[in-house]
Amino acid sequence: MDNDLNSQLKPLRERIDVLDAQLIALLNQRASVALEVGKMKKHFNAPVFRPKREMQVIARLQEISEGPLAAEHIASIWREIMAASRALESTIRAAYLGPVGTYSEQAMFEYFGHSIEGLACPSIDEVFRAVESGAAQYGVVPVENSAEGAVSRTLDLLLQTSLLIGGELALPIHHNLLTASGKLEGVTRVCAHPQALAQCQRWLTANAPHLERQVVSSNAEAARMATEDPAVAAIAGDRAATHYGLGVVFSQIQDDPHNRTRFVIIGKQPTDSSGHDQTSLIVSVKNEAGAVFKLLKPLANFGVSMTRFESRPARAGTWAYYFYIDIEGHRSDASVSAALEELERKAAFFKILGSYPRTR
Repeated sequence: MDNDLNSQLKPLRERIDVLDAQLIALLNQRASVALEVGKMKKHFNAPVFRPKREMQVIARLQEISEGPLAAEHIASIWREIMAASRALESTIRAAYLGPVGTYSEQAMFEYFGHSIEGLACPSIDEVFRAVESGAAQYGVVPVENSAEGAVSRTLDLLLQTSLLIGGELALPIHHNLLTASGKLEGVTRVCAHPQALAQCQRWLTANAPHLERQVVSSNAEAARMATEDPAVAAIAGDRAATHYGLGVVFSQIQDDPHNRTRFVIIGKQPTDSSGHDQTSLIVSVKNEAGAVFKLLKPLANFGVSMTRFESRPARAGTWAYYFYIDIEGHRSDASVSAALEELERKAAFFKILGSYPRTR
């Protein structure tokens, strides 16, 4: 049977070998052109990474493709091709909440491709500091989860920083219960980031009520702890399980099967309009009746759609709040620009966090 199969597969494999040789020749030609683009960017002091351009390349290829590759496969393949081309031009470093194996690291690779140089940071604060100091050109930080809502520390730091949001990514979150042995015998506590514990609380109560729940700085840190202590179980993703050599006791233990975390990309460079953008801003209002309604009226007047509205205490000893708002469109769009100009006049505080391509 094996001989018959191999004889049938041989001509197909030979065709694939020929196509692969053509592909590698074309990819090297593409890389050579990318190097020329890099030289031109360097001459004009332009950034190496242009999310608008990369998104347009992928969208165009998805549109002209006749299959059988699906749109998400095309995006994945070309993201890595463009990442490799970027690496030929210059080394790009992105900071993320570490250690290795976190969802933040996974989001970084999903957004930039695997040719990025990652800088693992012990906290979200350190991610911001790394980018502000120039230790990294970009940072990847979680901003909200579909089940647990906003990541408060990220919102607070966005208020304080001079960095801009230049992109976003919505990452599906699939939690596993991991141990060194792949079993629960002898395990007395489960460790995870507080958001992960919250996202799995119903499952833990129903299936592992005897386990003490311990908050740690990240899920990857929990995985590292589980490698050193057989009494510890960790909640973490597949990447952490592989990196730390842990066994999966139970998979997909998140309470919401559609659990997602939205990450934003922070940096110093503004992002050009792509035609499929959103703008994030922070505002506050005077403490008077109807103030929020009056503040947001310019959005309706100019036909600008608001997609997110989140409040955070101002922490000034009064009942004052900052409002985090996402709107459709780029700040350079005529209607958005006009709405923002009027909104700024009405606000007690006004800050644009960035305009950037929306996740597809």
